[in-house]
Amino acid sequence: MQNIEVSLKLPTSIFSALRQDPYHFIQEMRLAAAVKWYEMEMVSQAKAAEIAGISRAEFLMSLNRFGVSPFQCSVDELIAEVLDE
Repeated sequence: MQNIEVSLKLPTSIFSALRQDPYHFIQEMRLAAAVKWYEMEMVSQAKAAEIAGISRAEFLMSLNRFGVSPFQCSVDELIAEVLDE
């Protein structure tokens, strides 16, 4: 797989404010972006896990921490789907 490196200029104060070193901050930022894009139904679970740089199982466990459902359909949609069969 080919990778592209992206650089960000961030004020050093954000690392102390979030109590994270730059490496862990970037990891958390990747995860937060992946979770949000998954929540918005822009990416699949597998693609979100890839963006976050973690396994799909780890991504699913991380969704709970962010309060995001692992299901990309509402309860009403799920019931309608089951009743249509």
